[in-house]
Amino acid sequence: MPPLGRDYMNWHDHIHSDPAVLAGKPVVRGTRWSVDFLLDLLANGWSLAEILENYPQLSPEALCALFAFAAECARDEQVYSIGD
Repeated sequence: MPPLGRDYMNWHDHIHSDPAVLAGKPVVRGTRWSVDFLLDLLANGWSLAEILENYPQLSPEALCALFAFAAECARDEQVYSIGD
């Protein structure tokens, strides 16, 4: 269920996978910038503004789509407890 008052971002408009591009990794459409590369930048302390400044072919909408894609992947992931 989407948050109240908000529509889900349709990440399909911005994120795609093509076996001919980066071996099929999900990328921002029209670029070779993979979802995992951009998430790594964020994990390493880059701000959204820094990413947009350094990669001007990306749009704010594409970064929102990146988060929507990651959220959907996390929702769909099953976690199994492994005993010690």
